[in-house]
Amino acid sequence: MHVNAKEIVRRRLAGQWLSVPGLESASEVVERQGAVQAQDYPGAVWALSQRTRAGLSEAAIDAEIDSGQILRTHVLRPTWHFVSPRDIRWMLALTAPRVKQVMASYNRKLELTSAVFRRSHAIIEKALAGGQHRTRTELKSLLERAKISTTPSQRLGHLMMEAELDAIVCSGPRRGKQSTYALVDERAPRTTQPYDRDESLGALARRYFATRSPATAHDFAWWSGLTIGDARRAIQVAGHLRAWRNDERTYWLDDAAEVPRSKRTTHLLPNYDEYFIGYRDRSAIGGRIASIAAVTGGNALISHVAFVDGMLVGGWRRLVEGNEVVVAFTPVATLSPAERRRFEAESTRLARFLGRPVALRWK
Repeated sequence: MHVNAKEIVRRRLAGQWLSVPGLESASEVVERQGAVQAQDYPGAVWALSQRTRAGLSEAAIDAEIDSGQILRTHVLRPTWHFVSPRDIRWMLALTAPRVKQVMASYNRKLELTSAVFRRSHAIIEKALAGGQHRTRTELKSLLERAKISTTPSQRLGHLMMEAELDAIVCSGPRRGKQSTYALVDERAPRTTQPYDRDESLGALARRYFATRSPATAHDFAWWSGLTIGDARRAIQVAGHLRAWRNDERTYWLDDAAEVPRSKRTTHLLPNYDEYFIGYRDRSAIGGRIASIAAVTGGNALISHVAFVDGMLVGGWRRLVEGNEVVVAFTPVATLSPAERRRFEAESTRLARFLGRPVALRWK
């Protein structure tokens, strides 16, 4: 079967529960997807909500995260992701070494050596032991007190990232709007036998393609942070994957994935949503516009984006004005009156998620 953009989009929407009934909990969404980029915490929580059957509220998903059913840490590519406590250890064991390679030159410039990391790890572990969840600012003070410099600010970020990559710390419960850190040993006890490398590669590939196919080996390598050689090995050992050809590209499909009949969909998706951020090649979503720069860009600052039937049609910003949230919508494609009404309905869905009034304003 020839794979065209429409078929790619139809299958990806269904695989990510954006055109079919969602799952019961946010933690199930995270576990089934493997990892969910969470660089922007509020946006990532909204992404999870849209994949749950009941459209869970922000407060309900925050509660799952605070209880440790979902953890947030640096894994895969060197950015934050939501992961399951059952998966955090083997995913870090598989992907952290490559992240450390990427970060090595930056660490040298910041004069962060293995000896410095050993000292900072010991201080952080002692500070967090026994469920003492602490903010980054609190840990910064403790490190400074021990004569470990945290300036410039990137130095503190790298100290904390190394502790995450070494499976020492992960997210703790939020304290108001502030994030805290907790010990991985207390949030994700060692309850299962660790995977060997091939088992980890296969498990990661199965999670990815079960929820994001059709996708190429290069898409999977981008998402996972693996080398293209490791990505191809992962596809080989995963099983249940079938190759489709399109314009000289090989896409891989999960044969077990159910693809229902097409339905009309409208989504106000957050920045870094897995629907597009999980692919190196994002061209399939550009059928209605001249450029997909809004989701590729030249830097990491991607805006919230809007889709009709899986195709990119605009961008939006979330503004707070008093007790009301304003969705400032900028179309980049011509929308029909019916499509505009569907976006009004999406703003109502966002209001239920936030538990506060939402107004949609067109630009």
